[in-house]
Amino acid sequence: MSITDQALAIAAAEAGAAVVRARHGSSLTRFTKLGDDFATTADIEAEQAILDVLRAARPQDDVLGEESGRTGTGGNGRTWLVDPLCGTLNYAARTMLASVNVALHTGTGSAVAASADPFIGEVFWTDGSAAYVRSAGTDERLAPSAESKLVDVNLDPPFPSRDVFLAARLLADEDFAERFHPRVISTSLAVAWVAAGRRAAYLTDRHDLGRSVHFAAGIALCQAAGCVVTGLDGQPLHTGGNGLVVAADERPTPPCWPSSANSAPGGTRGRGRGQSRGQTWTGTAGKPDAEKVFGAAVAE
Repeated sequence: MSITDQALAIAAAEAGAAVVRARHGSSLTRFTKLGDDFATTADIEAEQAILDVLRAARPQDDVLGEESGRTGTGGNGRTWLVDPLCGTLNYAARTMLASVNVALHTGTGSAVAASADPFIGEVFWTDGSAAYVRSAGTDERLAPSAESKLVDVNLDPPFPSRDVFLAARLLADEDFAERFHPRVISTSLAVAWVAAGRRAAYLTDRHDLGRSVHFAAGIALCQAAGCVVTGLDGQPLHTGGNGLVVAADERPTPPCWPSSANSAPGGTRGRGRGQSRGQTWTGTAGKPDAEKVFGAAVAE
C-alpha cells in the first residue's frame, strides 16, 4: 500500500526521534564541523534512520540531510530536507530541548512537513492546508496565539544583517522587554511552538531559510497554521532577504517589533503551500529602515 507524503514525513520524523530519545544521556562521539559546531553519534544515526524510511517509500526523490548532504539524481523536482537533531548543543549537554525536522521541498516550496519533539512525544505536522500536533495517536489542529507574549530569539551566528539588526540588541531594548517575554531555547522547535500558540513569535537572522534543513519544516507548519511569516525586512521569504520573523498575531504590527517602531514591515499572513492570505501590512520594502523598524535595538 502506498503512503501519502504527509504520512511519510511523520513516519520519518518519528524514526529519527526514536533514535534521539534512545541515545540521550549516553556516551556520544563528536564529529567536528565548521568553527565550534559539531555533530554527534545521535545526529548521524538519527539521520540514517530517517533516510531509510524515505528511501524505502520514495527511492526516486532527492534527500538533503544536514550530516550526509545531498543524495539522489534530482530528476523529479522533489527534495526531502532533513535535520535529524536541531539543538545538538542542548542535546550534548543533556538538555531535553531538540527537534527532528523533515520537509518535502518542491518547485512551490515546502508544504508537507513534520517536526518531532523526541522527549515529549509530540509531532507537529502539515499537509500544506492545515497544521496539527499528534500526541498519543490523536491529532489536534494548531491555533496560533500571541497571548503568552513569549518571543523566542535565535542568538546563534552568523548574523548577516548585523548592520541593521542584531538579536542581542533587541533583547536589551527596554520597550521590547516591557511588552514581551524573550526566550532563547536554541532549537527550531520554537518555530513549531508559534504555530501551536506556545510562543507569540520567533526571530532569527540567517540566509535562505526557505530551503534550510533547520527551518523548512517549521516555516511550512507556521504558513499552514496561518502565522505571519516574513524575512527581517518584512518581505516574503522567497524575495531573498535575510532572516525570519514568524508571528502568531493578526495585527498589522507583528508582536516581536518594539512599539517604538514607526512603521510596520510589509508582508502577509502565511497560508499552506507558500501562498498568502489575510491582512497585508504596509510599510518598508527592501532593506529595512533600521531606526523605524527596530528602534533602539538596531546597530548604530
